[in-house]
Amino acid sequence: MSLTYTEIGATLAEDHRLPPGYAHLDRRVRLGSGQQCFERAGAAVLSWGAQRGAGLSVTPGDDVREGADVVLRLLGLRIPCRVVGVVRDGVRIGFAYGTLPGHPERGEEAFLVVREADDSVWFRIRAFSRPGRWYTRAAGPVGRAAQQWATRRYLRAIVEASRGEG
Repeated sequence: MSLTYTEIGATLAEDHRLPPGYAHLDRRVRLGSGQQCFERAGAAVLSWGAQRGAGLSVTPGDDVREGADVVLRLLGLRIPCRVVGVVRDGVRIGFAYGTLPGHPERGEEAFLVVREADDSVWFRIRAFSRPGRWYTRAAGPVGRAAQQWATRRYLRAIVEASRGEG
């Protein structure tokens, strides 16, 4: 099964440019500072903490692994994805997944914990997407509102996990 878009890995690119022709999303929230916060939040991200914390189920439930296909589910909606990249270095921990056939959207989303030079730790979500199914095209602005709702829940879940609350 092939991904439903061609710009694979763009959300993880160091140049920070997202591809044209899509709606873009780039949100971040400060989690705290220090190595412990960085590691705790990174572990949460790599175990699907943002998705689970937002109310989605993840099948299979294994930790994030590059190349793995997963199905997210929310309220009966089936959301198939493939992990297209995983990063774990001294300043970033996270991953990106891309859409597979049957996903309501076409595009990619990255979930990154970033440690800045001043030792502050941030959780960042970057995405590019466009409707992938007739019902997401028909939903128009309602679909974008749903994506914003999910993004807020992802951010909140990792904030809680970074503090040991999740």
